[in-house]
Amino acid sequence: MRAGLIVIGVVLLAAGVWITIGNGSYKQTDTVAKLGPAEITATHQKSIPQWVGIAGIVIGGVLAIGGFVSKR
Repeated sequence: MRAGLIVIGVVLLAAGVWITIGNGSYKQTDTVAKLGPAEITATHQKSIPQWVGIAGIVIGGVLAIGGFVSKR
C-alpha cells in the first residue's frame, strides 16, 4: 500500500508538472456540417487547463509524502 501511494503520487506529480509547463493538450473533433451520408469534420488542438496541472501537483505531492511518512 505504501509503495502504491508513492508511485501514484510521483506519477500525478510528474503529470501535473508536464501539464503546468504547457505541454498537455488533446484533440477534439467536431462535426461542422452533415448532408446525407457525407459530413465535414474539424479537428481542434486544445490545451489542458493549467489548474488541472496544479491540482495534479498538489494531490501527487500529498500522496507521495503520505506514502513516505506512513508508519507500518
